[in-house]
Amino acid sequence: MTISADHPRYRSLCVREKLAQAMLDGIVAPEGLSAHGRGEAFDYLLGEVTIPSAKKAEQCAAAMFHMAKHPVISVNGNTAVLAAPEIAALQKATGALVEVGLFHRTEERIRKITDLLSAAGAVVTQGEAERLLPLSHDRAFCLRGGIYEADLVLVPLEDGDRAQALVGLGKKVITIDLNPLSRTSQTATLPIIDEVTRALPEITAYASEMTEDDALAILAVMPEQIWFLQAALDTISQRLSTIL
Repeated sequence: MTISADHPRYRSLCVREKLAQAMLDGIVAPEGLSAHGRGEAFDYLLGEVTIPSAKKAEQCAAAMFHMAKHPVISVNGNTAVLAAPEIAALQKATGALVEVGLFHRTEERIRKITDLLSAAGAVVTQGEAERLLPLSHDRAFCLRGGIYEADLVLVPLEDGDRAQALVGLGKKVITIDLNPLSRTSQTATLPIIDEVTRALPEITAYASEMTEDDALAILAVMPEQIWFLQAALDTISQRLSTIL
């Protein structure tokens, strides 16, 4: 499909087309398309910008990465298609492992997503996945030396049940999800209410310049999880009351 560059929804349409093609190519699960649409709806409500509270969350995320001993970036199909270069840049800035984690899990999808991330410059941790998380479906599978042993896990996009399980195992969990009402956001240690291709470069930029003293100072005054959720809801409420 040819999309005219002067279309008012040009970027959005390009992203949708990219995800649709990735679904046909077996990288994105069909269900991932509806998940993207749900997030895009919330982005409309937020004004399609990184709101101040999200920017603060991204700074806090960089500080958490800086202080973590074994951080892992968990990547699903949508994230890989939308932000593979951004994942690679964040890995370089933080030294985090990158692990593929899927709900609709097949070895073929794991391979295709790994290839996509590798082509963008990410180093993907591989090995024999085991059913190590307390979940009844395939998100229970992870690498023992990766997510299972992590002290900090970044979970971009919707993944509420696994985020909840990881928090239950005592891990710190950062999520990136445009929906402040989702279980993903409401379960996270640190919810980032922002679009993934905006959020990842912000975290990387902060992480690239951060010292340990900076990180400790930021974490000492980091708001509680509920503050980030309420700030996003307040932004939506204010926009809805003035938009028409």
